[in-house]
Amino acid sequence: MANSLNTPITTTYAGEFAGEYIAAALLSGVTLDNGGITVKPNVKYKEVIKTVSSTDIVADAGCDFTATADAITLNERIIQPKELQVNLELCKQDFRSDWEAVSMGYSAFDNLPPKFSDFILAHVAAKVAERTEQNIWTGDDGSVPGDFDGLLTQALAAGSGVPAGQQLTAVAVDASNVIDELGKIVDVIPSTVYGKDDLHIYVSQNIARAYVRALGGFGAQGLGAAGTNSQGTQWYTGGSSLSFDGVKLFVANGLGDNEAMAAQKGNLYFGTGLMADSNEVKLIDMADIDGSQNVRVVMRYTAGTQFGIASELVTYS
Repeated sequence: MANSLNTPITTTYAGEFAGEYIAAALLSGVTLDNGGITVKPNVKYKEVIKTVSSTDIVADAGCDFTATADAITLNERIIQPKELQVNLELCKQDFRSDWEAVSMGYSAFDNLPPKFSDFILAHVAAKVAERTEQNIWTGDDGSVPGDFDGLLTQALAAGSGVPAGQQLTAVAVDASNVIDELGKIVDVIPSTVYGKDDLHIYVSQNIARAYVRALGGFGAQGLGAAGTNSQGTQWYTGGSSLSFDGVKLFVANGLGDNEAMAAQKGNLYFGTGLMADSNEVKLIDMADIDGSQNVRVVMRYTAGTQFGIASELVTYS
């Protein structure tokens, strides 16, 4: 029999164990959970990302040592995770039916936490993960409270260093034009990164859906009425990876409709202080404090993004 929800929640999550919930919240989004970009944990305040560029360093051989002037140029970019928080008050009664169904074995689902306190934290963690996924790509620190600047936002900003020819203007993408639009992205990928193993075109869900539909026989670029392997719309089962012209596609749920970005995974960074002392998760039952049925959830964490070499990015927005 399920424990009564009127019983005060005496467990408070804080300290070292809090890191596990913060990690679950931050690393459960599609981009981070599927290894879409490089994660830099334990960034206490700021971390320097060194970038290296060089001129032509090969010269005719001779007897003497002659150093090539200004052959190597070191630059740096700073990743500074932003301090964020969740201050949430929930009524225990709103979760009674869901949690009791799991606890008493009546639910068809068995992946919800059996303890009510864990159930509440899992709910909050899922919401944080969703917001983090969006922020990674399109967050706007200057305009939206609770946002940190996303990768696409930074790449599109004035003075970002992304060449104008690699900043493509998007159109409304559907099955009839998705091949052409993805082709435009591939055409301007710098030759220095084309063919690299960790090169991806990060696409929004609607671009991915249009591409799957096109390969099912609905495209106009000579795909044929029967589509890939003559399987029509049944060619894609969702488990296989997508690629275009030899470049892997990564479906980034945080990108808005008709948005994409081409980059190497090793050139995109997510910084957080997962194990830093500032991380905090607390669950406070207010029953003994004010007699209410409310539960307060407090999370404090840091998160931020940065890219390394701007000249190797392609934006579609």
